[in-house]
Amino acid sequence: MAIEVGQPAPDFTLPSDTEGDVTLSALRGQPVVLYFYPKDSTPGCTTEACDFRDSMARVQAAGAKVLGVSRDSLKSHGKFREKYDLNFPLLSDPETTVHAAYGAWGEKTMYGRTSMGCIRTTVLIDGEGVVRAVWPKVRVKGHVDKVLEALEAL
Repeated sequence: MAIEVGQPAPDFTLPSDTEGDVTLSALRGQPVVLYFYPKDSTPGCTTEACDFRDSMARVQAAGAKVLGVSRDSLKSHGKFREKYDLNFPLLSDPETTVHAAYGAWGEKTMYGRTSMGCIRTTVLIDGEGVVRAVWPKVRVKGHVDKVLEALEAL
């Protein structure tokens, strides 16, 4: 089920590698960039995470918070953060409950084979908890700039 612009963002609580449990509704009052990615330390996921890391000044200038979400363990997230000096929390969703609520889990076809997996997705949520933009099936190159433009336009 895809999430739609204008609807309330589904609330959740997930463990993070740096901040204990993170609850979306507790972040009201500030925009949130919630991005779902397949796996720590893989090429596309590393590029995307590093692009967010390198753009943190613009994110903070907009008063926003970035949250990365994957199925990986907190231990894996910690290694990923340390290796690439990431400056935002990584959340663990091993049961894919939050992935599914945001339309970031589903059928994928790669090399002619169909399987269930993470659909790289980014969701921009405003300070009131309303979805303001959704990028499904993200292509990493140039993506963070598009997200920041939408964030700065809020």
